[in-house]
Amino acid sequence: MNIKDKKNFSEKWFSYLQEQICNHFENLEGELKSKKKFISTNWRKNVSINGGGTYKILKNGKIFDKVGVNKSTVSGKFSKQFRKSIPGAQKDGRYWASGISVVAHMKNPKIPAIHFNTRFIVTSQSWFGGGIDLTPCIKDKKEEIYFHSKLKNVCKENSKSYDKYKSSCDKYFFLPHRNEPRGIGGIFFDYEDKNWEKDFKFVREVGISFIEISNSIIKKKMKKKFNSKEKEKQLIKRGRYVEFNLLYDRGTKFGLNSGGNTEAILMSLPPEVKW
Repeated sequence: MNIKDKKNFSEKWFSYLQEQICNHFENLEGELKSKKKFISTNWRKNVSINGGGTYKILKNGKIFDKVGVNKSTVSGKFSKQFRKSIPGAQKDGRYWASGISVVAHMKNPKIPAIHFNTRFIVTSQSWFGGGIDLTPCIKDKKEEIYFHSKLKNVCKENSKSYDKYKSSCDKYFFLPHRNEPRGIGGIFFDYEDKNWEKDFKFVREVGISFIEISNSIIKKKMKKKFNSKEKEKQLIKRGRYVEFNLLYDRGTKFGLNSGGNTEAILMSLPPEVKW
């Protein structure tokens, strides 16, 4: 398969998955008699940098305080300084990238914040990356076991190393300045480029598993009551989320350095937070 076809298949999958996730989350809201819908915004890059995307935001729902689902496809040239850190971009800085990113901040503090993203990037090389992780503010051991077991099965079925991806996730989603993890981890992978067909299958199944996992976790807790102390704890935990995304998150840095839409890039930030 040539690189043009690989780009085409990847981009179409990310667009399809965005639609499926938004429909699924709206249906969950509907189960609590909420009529909240995603507001969709299309954006385009400037004349010197091609591409654009669509970010969809749902706010003030009965389940979600805020959830953003962003899909974008962009191409252009990295700055000379930034291209040094991107494989295959050192020579001329040219790139093409497509992906989907989801961040869900829940109204009920008993439901963890959920993050998911997958992407396909092309320079003089090409690779897939992405992952899923949870950030609870209230510990739930059964939920943690369920979450990790589902991800382990996805990896096993695709002959991928769950232990490697879990370790990468734990290492990546860590706040050095506080010496603490952001959440309970999950899986995180990057530079997957050994077999495009198998890697693409894995990326698709990670996306499907995100819908299954988030559905199970949300449905079990969406009708549970919570108090003001639990909500306060959630808002403080969100502060850690903000710190990570602004200081360390690769997707944030990539988006800002590739001329992406600022509102789409920062959609991951929660609507209310405390320190």
